[in-house]
Amino acid sequence: MSAPSLPNHLVGFVEALRGRGIPVGPSETVDAGHVMAVLDLLDREQLREGLACALLRRPTHRATFDGLFDLWFPAAIGQRTMQEEVELPRKPDGKFDLVAVRQLLAELLIADSPQAAVLATQLVEQLGQYQSANGPSFSAYQTLRDVAPETLLRKILDGLRSGPDDSGFTEEIARRTASSRIAGFRRAVEAETKRRTAERQGKERVANYGVPRQADEVDFLRASQDELAQLKRSVQTLARLLASRLAARRRRARRGEIDLRKTLRMSMSTGGVPIKLATRKPHPGRPELVILCDVSGSVSGFSNFTLLLVHALREQFSRVRIFAFIDSVDEVTRFFDPGADLTDAMRRILNETRLIRYDGHSDYGTAFGGFADHFADVVTSRSSLLILGDARNNYRDPNLAALRELVGAAKHAYWLNPEPRNQWGTGDSAADRYADEIEMHECRNAKQLTGVVAGLLPV
Repeated sequence: MSAPSLPNHLVGFVEALRGRGIPVGPSETVDAGHVMAVLDLLDREQLREGLACALLRRPTHRATFDGLFDLWFPAAIGQRTMQEEVELPRKPDGKFDLVAVRQLLAELLIADSPQAAVLATQLVEQLGQYQSANGPSFSAYQTLRDVAPETLLRKILDGLRSGPDDSGFTEEIARRTASSRIAGFRRAVEAETKRRTAERQGKERVANYGVPRQADEVDFLRASQDELAQLKRSVQTLARLLASRLAARRRRARRGEIDLRKTLRMSMSTGGVPIKLATRKPHPGRPELVILCDVSGSVSGFSNFTLLLVHALREQFSRVRIFAFIDSVDEVTRFFDPGADLTDAMRRILNETRLIRYDGHSDYGTAFGGFADHFADVVTSRSSLLILGDARNNYRDPNLAALRELVGAAKHAYWLNPEPRNQWGTGDSAADRYADEIEMHECRNAKQLTGVVAGLLPV
């Protein structure tokens, strides 16, 4: 079989980008082809930047692009043969001297030598190989476990401060520099591991787990702190998208529904042919929104993001009232005034409200009961009730009667659950029982949440 042509390879790369949620159209693909026609294809970084300029529309797509680029345009094929390999220290019996290897790595990182990247490549080849069920493979974890670069921080700090250019290194700068160089070495090991593994298992398979996800595809319940921070930065963009959709729906709603009786009556003057349609007079108005959300640790990322999104959409509603709970419920609307610092608002919710009365574990039944007892007048026939939480009730009374009462009083009532649907009702989850009383939707990530909110919020 002949090797695939360069245009076909580019098309495969574009399809991989689309598969990860990056919109790339035919015009961008043609532009990328022109870029490849004029650039030096042996200069990977120049090619990377050229294709990024041609194919990407948003800076948030860059991390995913870089991960896929490294798989589709690898730095090498197979084991690298370098002109200036680093001589790896060995013991008299021929085994690697890991203590000496760590010392060598520390010296290279102190000097900020490019040979640190060469050493990363050699260590993956020598220490990272293992036999899997599908044959030989490579492990970044195994390589880094043996080398343990994080244990070299103090040694690198001492080396930076005692070097000839130590005048530029304060304690804080030296610490950041050392941490950055260790992180760079780890990235080099991980990149080499992905390259070698992709050759054995296929780049499509490695892309499924080894390429950063788009921020709106990250599961709320599994997101890291960095991913949650990136999600929060995307709130305003999502809010503008939702606001434009709601505005368009309101414009359509102003036209009113067809009044069949009046249309037929008017058609009598034209021989029974309904030439002109009569519509009922619409009653436009912004709805009231009542939010009841679980802010316990297990779902805090989901609740925080959703509250930030609703806060950004507050102008789309005539009134928004927000209630939070853990094992007790309290109103927190005052923390979300216009202009409020939202990070500070989330901190104040936990410190200045009465959300924990018993043991601090989620208790939906008690929260629903407390809300029905103390805030029942908040939910009216003009209200849309939105409940946020995973419905994990710690095997306590779910208090379905209280939820049924709230749902019956509201004009609309929806529950957004960040857990996968196949986990509803498992373990201590009461989601399956609550779903019998209220319309429940799976919202595991920002993409799902945006789609659900755009479809549910009334106009």
